[in-house]
Amino acid sequence: MSVFGRATFSAAGYAVARPSYPASLFKTVLSYHNARSPTGTLLDLGCGHGLISRELSPHFAKVYATDPSANMVKQTAESTKDPKIIVRQSSAEDLSWLPDNSVDMVVAGQSAHWFDYARVWPELSRVVKPGGSMAFWGYKDNVFVGHKKATEILDRFCYAEGDVVPGVEGMYNYWEPGRYIVRNLLRQIEPPPPAWQDVKRILYDAPPDLAVLPDEETAWLRKRMNLGGLEGYLRTFSSLQAWKDAHPEAKSRAEGGDGDLADIFMDTIIEAEPEWKAMGERWRDAELDVVWGTYILMARRT
Repeated sequence: MSVFGRATFSAAGYAVARPSYPASLFKTVLSYHNARSPTGTLLDLGCGHGLISRELSPHFAKVYATDPSANMVKQTAESTKDPKIIVRQSSAEDLSWLPDNSVDMVVAGQSAHWFDYARVWPELSRVVKPGGSMAFWGYKDNVFVGHKKATEILDRFCYAEGDVVPGVEGMYNYWEPGRYIVRNLLRQIEPPPPAWQDVKRILYDAPPDLAVLPDEETAWLRKRMNLGGLEGYLRTFSSLQAWKDAHPEAKSRAEGGDGDLADIFMDTIIEAEPEWKAMGERWRDAELDVVWGTYILMARRT
């Protein structure tokens, strides 16, 4: 089971801390889909807290917001008031509840790396109408603009084998296989011909030594946040949640403990960045620009 399905996972915390998608992204995928009026059916796979379904619902007559996680489905249902949006607990691998040729567009935001494509492609090829489209997008590891040391520390805490500080292992052993698919920006996922054609990819790989904020067209997923917000974002990582489940004795300081891996990470980057360290107890107010590596994969049903 994915950590998003565990009782310890907070869907509400995920919704608050995760970055949102810009209008330019939705314009890109809708332009590819080429819908001229709010008609047809949208299928949102791995809808999470329902952000994409809500953003795209004005462009469709009906929206299915689906997710295999009961926590996510509950969060979506509680935050969605649009009667056009039908919330359903469902995996991408089993769409047996949908008739053939019943979907005009299928989307997946930051969820496509979880899919079992041997099962997903036949299902999508069955339910998406000829001429319909798909758009999958997501993001990989973020970089801190102008803070190379902090970026390198994040990479170490996420992917270094063994201890990241003496006596404390990092997240390396707690990532699920899908993480390495998204780290490669979904390059290995190919919409299979002849069912799918007109494949288009838009990729951006943010370098770890990024010193200047790129323009929005190049780096469409970016966020100005403070270090307090960064800590909240880190706590939405599936690997961090899995690490905490494996180390129940490591309580966060917010829980009254001596500190968990997220606390240790924040201590480490603050020590490495003089301007943050100089702020002392006010370090959570320090602001920074965060940019993510991103992909958009689009294709059309023949």
